[in-house]
Amino acid sequence: CDKCGVEVTQAKVRRERLGHIDLASPCSHVWFFKGLPSRIGHLLDIPLRELEKVLYFEAYIVIDPGDVPGIKERELLTDERYRELVRDYPAAFVAKMGAEAIKELLQMVKVEELSIELRKRMREETSQQKKLKYSKRLKVATSFLKSGNRPEWMILDVIPVIPPELRPLVPLDGGRFATSDLNDLYRRVINRNNRLKKLMELRAPEVIVRNEKRMLQEAVDALFDNGRRGRVLRGVNNRPLKSLSGTLKGKQGRFRQNLLGKRVDYSGRSVIVVGPELKLHQCGLPKKMALELFKPFIYNQLEKQQHAATIKQAREMVERQEPVVWDILEEV
Repeated sequence: CDKCGVEVTQAKVRRERLGHIDLASPCSHVWFFKGLPSRIGHLLDIPLRELEKVLYFEAYIVIDPGDVPGIKERELLTDERYRELVRDYPAAFVAKMGAEAIKELLQMVKVEELSIELRKRMREETSQQKKLKYSKRLKVATSFLKSGNRPEWMILDVIPVIPPELRPLVPLDGGRFATSDLNDLYRRVINRNNRLKKLMELRAPEVIVRNEKRMLQEAVDALFDNGRRGRVLRGVNNRPLKSLSGTLKGKQGRFRQNLLGKRVDYSGRSVIVVGPELKLHQCGLPKKMALELFKPFIYNQLEKQQHAATIKQAREMVERQEPVVWDILEEV
């Protein structure tokens, strides 16, 4: 397009082409961090509560202890302790917070070596509780090995944006718009992401940048699964916003409602009652119901047996429920 620079193409791309948002700072995927079992927690052997503290910028995690005495890899440090260590041992160790820190730790995980190590520990271990813990960790590690996925891919640098027709914006009377909840959730992510980029360009103080990164992480969590962690984001009239997970899961979700629960032609429903005269492998069907269900076959037979010249005539005969129709139904 000459005016706005948008690619001129078919309208159907609005239903199939994904966009993406480049994140200014990496964010964890709430399914892998908060799901049970926590995939990230199992791979790194970090309890969920500690992992949450790191991801939401409440504590530092040691990535490389260096030569500093008294700290070890993957240990959590409070703000005060971190400042003390930086003062006493400048540039001697590496500790970070947020999804960036977890991403670095995940990059250091060698899945093959980890699964060999866990198998060895399981053979040597006597405590049943520890054996169970190792087996859970081993299950996650072997899944990664089989699928060929890398552990650090559980941390997102880019967020996919679903096509616009799947999150419609409908104009209402009086100049207002009804919009999909996903648009609000995406807008929140974009606003916070842009604000974070600006703050990083301006070299804002660490505490402000950290707070903005935490807010971005919360916005990404709400987009994928609103209410899984922290408070539920609500829209107008205090209704919880429907996230991507909410669109898929449950009885009203995409799978059960739209894919498994499709409406079909010539179907019927009724109350089931006992038929003492029926054999175990038999099923009685009301005549009127059978007539409705087998309409296409009846039309076909009426034409074949030359009771009707056209489909229209056949349809009229069925509607009048002529005796010949019942005979044909018996055959069908």
